[in-house]
Amino acid sequence: MGMSSTQDQSTTSHGISSKGGGALILTNNPSKAVLHSSVQGPALLSDPNDTTTSFIRAIDPKTGSTSKIEANAAIDEYSFAKNRNAFQKGATTGTAYTEEAALAPGEVVREIQRNDYGYERRFPPNYGDTSAKEGEEGEETNNNGTTNTTSLVRKRPHSPASEPQPKLSRRARLKQQLQTEGPLVHDEDDDITYGIWGPPSATERQLQNESIPAVHTGVELHPRIQAERARLAERDRQRGIYNEEGGGGDVDNEKQKFDRLVERKMSHLLPPRLEGENPNAMEPETTFHGAEEVDYRGRSWIVPPSGVKGVDLHDVDDHACFVPKKCVARFTGHDKGVHRIRLFPRTGHLLLSAGLDGTCKVWSVAERKCMRTYVGHTAAVRDVQFNNDGSKFVSASFDRYLRLWDTESGKVLGTYTNRRVPYVVKFYPHDDNTFVVGCSDNKIVAYDSNTGEITQEYDHHLAPVNTINFVEDNGTKMVTSSDDKKVLVWEWDIGVPIKYISDPTMHSMPVITMHPSERYLVCQSLDNKILVYQAGDRFALQRKKKMEGHNTAGYACDIAISPDGRFVCSGDSDGKLFFWDFKRTRMLQKYHAHDKGPCIGAVWHPVEASTMFTCGWDGVIKMWQ
Repeated sequence: MGMSSTQDQSTTSHGISSKGGGALILTNNPSKAVLHSSVQGPALLSDPNDTTTSFIRAIDPKTGSTSKIEANAAIDEYSFAKNRNAFQKGATTGTAYTEEAALAPGEVVREIQRNDYGYERRFPPNYGDTSAKEGEEGEETNNNGTTNTTSLVRKRPHSPASEPQPKLSRRARLKQQLQTEGPLVHDEDDDITYGIWGPPSATERQLQNESIPAVHTGVELHPRIQAERARLAERDRQRGIYNEEGGGGDVDNEKQKFDRLVERKMSHLLPPRLEGENPNAMEPETTFHGAEEVDYRGRSWIVPPSGVKGVDLHDVDDHACFVPKKCVARFTGHDKGVHRIRLFPRTGHLLLSAGLDGTCKVWSVAERKCMRTYVGHTAAVRDVQFNNDGSKFVSASFDRYLRLWDTESGKVLGTYTNRRVPYVVKFYPHDDNTFVVGCSDNKIVAYDSNTGEITQEYDHHLAPVNTINFVEDNGTKMVTSSDDKKVLVWEWDIGVPIKYISDPTMHSMPVITMHPSERYLVCQSLDNKILVYQAGDRFALQRKKKMEGHNTAGYACDIAISPDGRFVCSGDSDGKLFFWDFKRTRMLQKYHAHDKGPCIGAVWHPVEASTMFTCGWDGVIKMWQ
């Protein structure tokens, strides 16, 4: 009985009381008097002093045995969670579970420190004790007064944060913290400095620089690899990317850098840039295909035949014109397409053509054959233009050069370039020694053919310039159009436009032609329409004059107007030729003119009433009557 009463008292001291039938009631949680849920614990529980166990032991009230576990043992979830959390978090001062902290083998106190990488670093209790230097022995005093000597392997440096410091700003505190902590990497075996992620050492860099690639050791490469290398080299050359071996030392010159800056957004649309500071154009050549350059009277082959009377360009009352009915002649000789054709001023007895093969040719209209070929460009010729008397003409090519030719002898009188692609060229009506060029860098530049210098720049367009026309009093004003969907009007030799023609509904107009009456500007709009603007003070759109029916979207198809101003003709992208009545804007006729591309150029003969010429990208020039 004495043993039983003692066991009852000890059981009650643990917070567990027993009722008849073996049911258990936990009294350490006043909010829960009777626990109804039961759980079966493990079979072996040999430590009766373990107060942190989460299982409730069935204690025999007579013998005090703990080896038997009852099937109806109940558990207090609140006490279980509390004891589990105390065990996992570690012991804290003032709790009953100080000796039950979750520690790793060999640890006394769990103090978690984090280094710069976030790893857990555990220090001994005496870490940071500055009473002894590193490697020296420190002393610890026990409760009984004895002194123990401990070897300190590593000492934590003294932190200046323990000393009183003046109040600092946030930026000053951050700076001081960086200075105190030092670099991120402290150990000699850190991966960031010495591991696989570390930068190469000086020896590794030297070996890498001295290594010889396989292509330099004489190994024969596969033909497909060689072809791919050649393709990449050509691509880099076109993009203006040169290495030290192929660039010739002019890689970093300022002009080429400026070229790349100007053409950075449209370099994929332009031909290769010029190489070097002062590039040289190809050597010009010329070939005469006629029987003789002078006739029996000593006249040159460019002189108009006897009986041909010149006509003023803007004389609309000289003769009446009619719509041609059929193709009467074909001029062939260009290896590639023909982009522009021009007739000799006032008489029209000679025809000048600009080919995509880089050559220019002069044809005799009466004899219907080529008279002379001019070879002076390495790329396609974009535009050609006679001067006022036809003795000279200028050619503009995609090789970024302009060349002034003597029509009779074929000599080059001047070569000009501003390192940009010229799109259109026109002679100034009052001076044969001055011509203006619309370029790919959004500028219009005026050249003096005698000195080769640029005398004026007109820089207000936002895209490459497509067309230039002189209006009012035979050339006192200049009208230009661009890909920026604007038309600007300029006073000659003044670099500021006097009028903007722009509208949200406008499309780009790559071709503008002056009406023979000098009262209208006929414009090829890329929305498949031909629009008419007044060529006077207001430059107003004539909304009732609109010619439709053809398809020119994406192509700069030229516009030709009959000398009397009654008819307008234009090609289209399908190679067709269209005729409209200018006054009524009604389509009169439509022909299939060219194959394999657009009918890109058209001119009307100034003397013969119903004669006109067209050219296309099939390399054929056709004469219509």
